[in-house]
Amino acid sequence: MARYGEKAHEKVGEALHEMKQGKLKSGSGKKVTSRKQAVAIGLSEARKSGGKVPKSPAGDTH
Repeated sequence: MARYGEKAHEKVGEALHEMKQGKLKSGSGKKVTSRKQAVAIGLSEARKSGGKVPKSPAGDTH
């Protein structure tokens, strides 16, 4: 069984593409340069839009 839905794949792909173009911004408005942060933003957007994404572990700071 797939862990992440198609919506999550799309959102993460879009976030990575924006990061590579230098257009992805964090909540504070700063440019995102970290691949991990771009993936986190993509997963967050997928959660908000109702995609199949597992809950993030509480207190996970990786």
